[in-house]
Amino acid sequence: MQTQVKAWGNSQGVRLPKEALRKANIFPDEILEVKVSEGMIILEKEFKHRTLEERAQEFDGKLNLDGETDWGEAVGRELWCCG
Repeated sequence: MQTQVKAWGNSQGVRLPKEALRKANIFPDEILEVKVSEGMIILEKEFKHRTLEERAQEFDGKLNLDGETDWGEAVGRELWCCG
């Protein structure tokens, strides 16, 4: 893949192909860290630690923290043991 440096106001910019961003798991409006090393420009996705509350949003706020999970009836040769 190639791209070209272009003027963008008083700065310069590059457009990155959608496929390259998809492979890097980068989405529009995400913040990237810019590093320069030995003639290379490295764009790095910022790691953001998510709180328990932020993670809970993926599950509609219901985390089932009581330790019990209903997996339903056996459908194969698994054995359910009583405790």
